[in-house]
Amino acid sequence: MDEKTFMTPEGYQRTKERLDYLKTEKRQEVANKIAEARSYGDLSENSEYEVARDEQASVEAEIFELENKLKSAEIIDPKKVNTNKVGIGCNVTITNMKTNATVEYKIVGDTDSDPLNGLISNASPIGAGLMGKKVGDITTIKTPAGMVQFKITKIK
Repeated sequence: MDEKTFMTPEGYQRTKERLDYLKTEKRQEVANKIAEARSYGDLSENSEYEVARDEQASVEAEIFELENKLKSAEIIDPKKVNTNKVGIGCNVTITNMKTNATVEYKIVGDTDSDPLNGLISNASPIGAGLMGKKVGDITTIKTPAGMVQFKITKIK
């Protein structure tokens, strides 16, 4: 896996805590459910057993995903963020050229993404469209509302 997963220190910590929870508490909880369902007898018609096995598969898949994210993690140091152009860790203010509406986003990696709180992923349409741009640049980005032109008004 060559692709880096960009994370803030907080995002890395949250991911690590989630992984620890899944590997200890959640795995044990699911194992107990499977053991209990097995005690009901015939597994071929045991819906509790099937549900518990599906939950186990889901937990193991999430563990695998989180382990890979942590292995490929690149922690973004907020003190070292270059604000000459838009990049991960930057706060960027953009203005919609048609409506004149202004919005500020912080560009983060996928793990830290929380669009409702102004944290957008560098891989999202708007995040990707802003990457590498400088103050004063105008960029056209495909959004759910169609093609929209934005002007970068501030990077900090």
